[in-house]
Amino acid sequence: MKPAKLHYWILGCFSMALCCWCTSDKFHQSDSHPHTWKKLYLAHHWPVTVCKTAANDCQDPPEYWTIHGLWPDKSEECNRTWHFNVTEIKDLMSDMRRYWPDVIHSSLNRTHFWKHEWEKHGTCAATLEVLNSQKKYFGKTLELYQHVNLNGYLQKAGIKPSSTYYQMTAIKEGLTKFYGVTPKIQCLPPEEGEKAQTIGQIEFCFTKELQLRNCTEPKGESSRLQTDLQLGTRELSVCNDTLPVYYPSQVQHRK
Repeated sequence: MKPAKLHYWILGCFSMALCCWCTSDKFHQSDSHPHTWKKLYLAHHWPVTVCKTAANDCQDPPEYWTIHGLWPDKSEECNRTWHFNVTEIKDLMSDMRRYWPDVIHSSLNRTHFWKHEWEKHGTCAATLEVLNSQKKYFGKTLELYQHVNLNGYLQKAGIKPSSTYYQMTAIKEGLTKFYGVTPKIQCLPPEEGEKAQTIGQIEFCFTKELQLRNCTEPKGESSRLQTDLQLGTRELSVCNDTLPVYYPSQVQHRK
């Protein structure tokens, strides 16, 4: 081999080796990548609480817990070019409208809520093969919702909407004992003049193998991003164990 050709051959081999080393290092450091996640949150919300401060066409909300979303922790909007296409979930439409409705905007023709959930969360969950299409993502979320059957558990436990208050610890301990894992429960904080928080959302966590796991984080680890549900000027936050809990049975708009 001539010296000139040998020089270019060696240079080319060195460049390829350097490229492979960089790629290997990139994957080795993948835990710090912004789109890396470790668990999924299946969020149920209570439609009456969702409507509590909504100043729009939120009327006659379902009287059962509905799906808010399926959210990977620590990642959002992983592929902004992968747009929502409602035709991909046309076979799921009946269950979507029943169990995953847009509570605030009740028109059956509205799909903005599902679009938001797919583009913000579904595009990140799609790193799993079982969630790597819109039909798989929405379909599997519906399956998990049915598997958890939160409505069925609450009914059996006698925890139902009431004008009387519940103790937060009783609800939390009951859920943990029944499911064998610790969920994340969120409430609206008391308004001025109120003494009770209002239950609004219950989240169950799943591993990447879609097995239930605790939602609690080890000390030193941060939890998922703040919930994207905001009601009026108030946001849901983790319920206070020391405050009574209101589980409202009907919408009572502020005057």
